Amino acid sequence: MQTLTLANIYELQGLKEEALEIYKEVLKKDPSNSDAKIAIRRLSGMRKKFLNVNTQMKDFFLKMEADVEFNEFERWLLKSWN
Repeated sequence: MQTLTLANIYELQGLKEEALEIYKEVLKKDPSNSDAKIAIRRLSGMRKKFLNVNTQMKDFFLKMEADVEFNEFERWLLKSWN
């Protein structure tokens, strides 16, 4: 089920491409959804900046096991939002 909540979770995890696709699906179902519109505009601008990074960080995120890896991912996520 494609929801704003799921898209927000993906976005917070740095999975911006996946989040963008969900926001687009939400907007197709509800063209007046202002949250989805705002998110699409925001992520569309970031799309070029993070084109290859998302795939790399997604793979890293899925394979994390140690605390040091979680800390590294958290630092990357915070840096990508600033």
